[in-house]
Amino acid sequence: MKRIVWGRATSSNVMKVLWGLGELDLPFERIDVGGAFGKTDTPEYRAMNPTGLVPTLQEDDFTLWESNVILRYLHAAHAPDSPLFPKEVHARANVDRWMDAQQTTFNRNMGLVFWGLVRTPADKRDMAAIAQAIEDTAKAWRMVEAELRRHPFIAGDTLTLCDIPWGVHAHRWFGMDYLGLERPDLPDLRAWYDRLCARPAYQQHVVACPIT
Repeated sequence: MKRIVWGRATSSNVMKVLWGLGELDLPFERIDVGGAFGKTDTPEYRAMNPTGLVPTLQEDDFTLWESNVILRYLHAAHAPDSPLFPKEVHARANVDRWMDAQQTTFNRNMGLVFWGLVRTPADKRDMAAIAQAIEDTAKAWRMVEAELRRHPFIAGDTLTLCDIPWGVHAHRWFGMDYLGLERPDLPDLRAWYDRLCARPAYQQHVVACPIT
C-alpha cells in the first residue's frame, strides 16, 4: 500500500494526522501543499478534497479528508485493537466527544490567538481582540484542565485519540510566550503537555515543527 499525506508539516491539522500515524507506527510519504506551497486549488487536488484544505490522506485509490475523521479511520483500518480508540462504547463516546469539542469549543478562539500573534505583524495586531480570544481560549483549556486533574490524559490513564487534536495546539499555547502570550496558570495542563513531549511521535511531528 502506498500511503500519502498531502499537507504542509506546520499545519495543526496535518500535525494531527502525522502524530497519529507515528503513534501507530504506520509508514507514509508526505507532500507539501497548502499555505505557501499552494496547489490546493488545482483540479487534481480538488478531486481528492473538494474543500481545498489540508490534510488529505491517500491510500492507493482511496482518499479521505477531515483530520479527526482520518485519525478514526487509521485506527479502524490498521489498528482496531489499539487503546488509542477504546472499544467499550461509553469510553469511545467520551473520546469522540473530546475530539469534536476541540473543533467546536476551542478551534475558533485559538485560531484568533495564533493568527493574531504569529501571523500578524506587531504594528497591525488588534491587542484587545487578541486579549479576548486568549480569555475565551483559556476557558476551553480549563475544561481540559478539569479532566487532567482526575487522570493523566484527557480521557483516562492512557493516551487516546482525543489527546491528539488538543495536543497539537498545546505546543502552540505553551510556545508563544516570546510573542507576549500571557496564560493563566494551569498546572495539570502543563504536566500533560510535558507528558506529551516525552512521546517520540509528538516530538517528531509537533515539537520539531516551527510555530509559524
